[in-house]
Amino acid sequence: MSHWFIAGASRGIGLELARQLALRGARVTASVRSENGRAALQEALAPLGDRGQILIFDTRDAAQIHAAAAEVSEPIDALVANAGAYGPQRQSTLDMDFDGVLDLVNINTLGPLRVVQAFLPLLRQGERPRIAVMSSVLGSMALEGTFNVGYRLSKAGLNKIVQCLADDLKPEGVAVISMHPGWVRTDMGGPDAPVGVEESAAGIIGVVERLTLADTRRFVDYKGAEIDW
Repeated sequence: MSHWFIAGASRGIGLELARQLALRGARVTASVRSENGRAALQEALAPLGDRGQILIFDTRDAAQIHAAAAEVSEPIDALVANAGAYGPQRQSTLDMDFDGVLDLVNINTLGPLRVVQAFLPLLRQGERPRIAVMSSVLGSMALEGTFNVGYRLSKAGLNKIVQCLADDLKPEGVAVISMHPGWVRTDMGGPDAPVGVEESAAGIIGVVERLTLADTRRFVDYKGAEIDW
C-alpha cells in the first residue's frame, strides 16, 4: 500500500484525508503545526498502529520542516500539501493589512514549497511519486471578483509555483498538480459551504490515486475537473 504524507492534518480536510486513508490501510505520515493538533490526528491514525506517524512543524519555518522530514525513514509515494490559512480581515485593494497578507503569502504560497523541498528526497525514492498542492479556485486569474484579495493573490502565486515545480520535476518522473478542494464545510469554509469534508477528501484521494505524469501541471478540482489557471 502507498505511503502518503499529508501536510496540515490537525483539522478539516487534512484530518479527514488522514482518517480516510487510515481506514483504507494506507501508510500515513501527517503533520500538525503544534501539539494542540496531535490528539485529533492520533485518533484518526489509530487504525494504522505503528504505520501512522505524526510530525510537528510550522510551514513558515524551513528548519522545523527539514528536521521533521529527517524523522521519516520510508519513501513517500504521494504528498498532499494542505496546510494553509485564510488571512486577516482587512485584505481588499482599498483597505489592506499589509503585514497580515505578507504572513499569509508566507504560509499559503511559500509554505507548500518549503514542504515539497524538504520531503522531495523521500518522494524521489517512492513508486510513481505524486504531489498535490491544495490551492483554490479563488487563485484562478480567470475568476472575477474583488473580495479577499490577499487570499486570492496567495493562491495565484502558489499556482505559479506549482506550474514551475511541475516543469522542474517532470524529467524526474514526479507528477505535480494544483487542486481546488471545493468550498468545504470546515472552520475556514464556514457552515454554509455546499461540500462536506468527507466528500472533498474522498475526491482528493481519488484524483491523487489516478494521477500520472501525463496529468502533471494541471489545475483541477476535487472531482478531477479542469480549472482555468
